[in-house]
Order: sequence, then structure tokens, then C-alpha cells
Amino acid sequence: MEKADKAVAAFAQDDRSFTHVLRKFLRNYPTSIPALVLLLSVLFFGAIATNFMTPGTLSLVLKQVTVTGIVAVAQTLIILTAGIDLSVGAILVLSSIIMGKLAVGVGLPPFMAVSIGLFFGGLMGWFNGILVTYVKLPPFIVTLGTLSIFTALKLWYSASQSIRGSDIREVAPSILWFGNSIRFGGFQITYGVVALLLLALLVWYILNHTAWGRHVHAIGDDPDAAMLSGIRINRTLIQVYAFAGVICAFGGWVAAGRVGSISPIGFDDVNLQSITAVVIGGTSLFGGRGSVVGSVLGAIIVGVFTTGLSLAGVDDYWQQFAAGCLVVTAVALDQWLRRATK
Repeated sequence: MEKADKAVAAFAQDDRSFTHVLRKFLRNYPTSIPALVLLLSVLFFGAIATNFMTPGTLSLVLKQVTVTGIVAVAQTLIILTAGIDLSVGAILVLSSIIMGKLAVGVGLPPFMAVSIGLFFGGLMGWFNGILVTYVKLPPFIVTLGTLSIFTALKLWYSASQSIRGSDIREVAPSILWFGNSIRFGGFQITYGVVALLLLALLVWYILNHTAWGRHVHAIGDDPDAAMLSGIRINRTLIQVYAFAGVICAFGGWVAAGRVGSISPIGFDDVNLQSITAVVIGGTSLFGGRGSVVGSVLGAIIVGVFTTGLSLAGVDDYWQQFAAGCLVVTAVALDQWLRRATK
């Protein structure tokens, strides 16, 4: 009895170590990570490539990441629910082909052609959502299958033929409107870049200041708790996939202006690029945590790395190596932050 512990009760002491404080800060402000990486990468490539820190190069980076950034916004919505969408690129291209064929081939007014294209983008996303919620198939398998379905449909509907920019400008120049540029000083950005920023701001507001946005986060964080709290999970998930489909279709409209034509074989790599941007931007692949602002920053980081390494004379395979290292580092950091709360 003399050696028995005399303590009646003890309270856990707050961990005030630097590592704990850093984890807490990064978890509460996940966008700070891609923002810091972007700042450091711009400074780094500005130091090693003499022609990187010029208005022309920086404008080119923003122009190149416009479509990837828009699709990354859509991908963020899906990943926040702990899902993933491998068909975003096919939805983008098929929607843009529908817009172009209806305007150039059928002769519909551009506004109507674009509206129908957006509608079909939402319909394709809705189809993904139905398969995920009511058929209970994993999002990876569903969207892998619909990737093939939508790819086949775009090749069939377009007859594997591109719609030339000259034909679009003649009858429906507004379909290429997002390719027009704004100049201020030495910078030259397109309306597509402005559209990306406005879209990210809109989706950020929806996710952070509406009940629907809180439902999306809750479903990705803990679907059982979300269901017990009265959230209609299936309906919200279908809305998320449909909304993402509309955003991808909008990306198809912007992509037409970006390249000046509509091709059935363009933007095949936007699926992987969008996922890369979302992961680098700090959104957790396990759902429930992330930000569209971080995803847009992630897309810009990829663009900065690609352009900076090209200007520095680095071969393509080393550029892919650097992108892979970024993704692995981002996922490892996400795991480190998740363990901090357990």
C-alpha cells in the first residue's frame, strides 16, 4: 500500500510543442500549404530561369491552367464526398462537341447550343450520381466505366472529326468568347482565367456559407453521422455529381475558346491533372476536408512547375518525376495531418 499511486485524478496536458502547433495550424488553414508552395516555387523558378518572372510567362501559366483549374473545381466537389470522378475529361469534351455541332451543324443560336451542352454535362454527372447512390457501385468503378461510355459517344457523335475554328467564328463566335484576352500592363489574361476565378469564388461560397455545402463536407467526413443528423445523403450526392457535370461542361465551353476549335481527342489528360491539382491543393482523398481555392492553387502550382522546368531546360520525364513527387508529398502530408486528430 505504501507504493500505491496516491493520485486521485489527472488531466491531459496540452501539447504545446512546435510540431503540434504546426499540425493544428495546417489543419485549420489547409489552403496555406499550397499558397506557400506556390510562393516558394515562383521564387525558385524566378531565380533559376531568367525569363520566368516576366508578365508574358506568368500570363501564359494562368492561360494554360484555366481548363485544368475549372475541372479541378468539379473534382473537388466529388472528392469532398470521399468519391472520385475519372470521367470529367470525357464529359468536358462531349459537352463541347454538343455545343459546336448544334451551333455549326444544326444552326441553333449559340446561347441555345451552349445551354443544351451544359444540360447534357449535368445529365452525365447525374447518371454517375445515380449509379453511385442507388446502384451502390464504387465511384472509381462507375466513373471508369462511364469514361469509356462518354468517350465512345464523343467519337461517334463527332465522327472523329474536329470542328474548325473558322467555321465556329463564322456562325457562332460567342462559343470561342472565353479565348478573348484582356490586357493590363504587360499582362494578358483571357476571359477564361476570369471565369475560373469567379467560378472558384462561387463554389467556395456555396461550400462554406450554405447548408448544402456543410452537408457535402459532412457526407465526406462521416456518412453515418450525416445520415443520423437528417441529411439526405443520396439526394445530395446526386446533386454533387450533377453540379460537377455542369462545371465540366462549362470547362468544355472555356476549352473551345482556349484552343480556338473543338476536337474529340483533346484534353484526354485532364482527368489526372485535375486529381493532381486537387491533391496538391490540400483536399483529402478520404473526403470531408478541402477547398476549391486550394485546388485552383494546386493547378497553378502544376503549371508553374511545368513551365519553370521547361524554361530551365529540364526534360519531360523529369517534369513528370517532379509532378509525381508533389502528389506523393501532398498525400503524405494529408496522412500526417489526419493522424494529428486521432
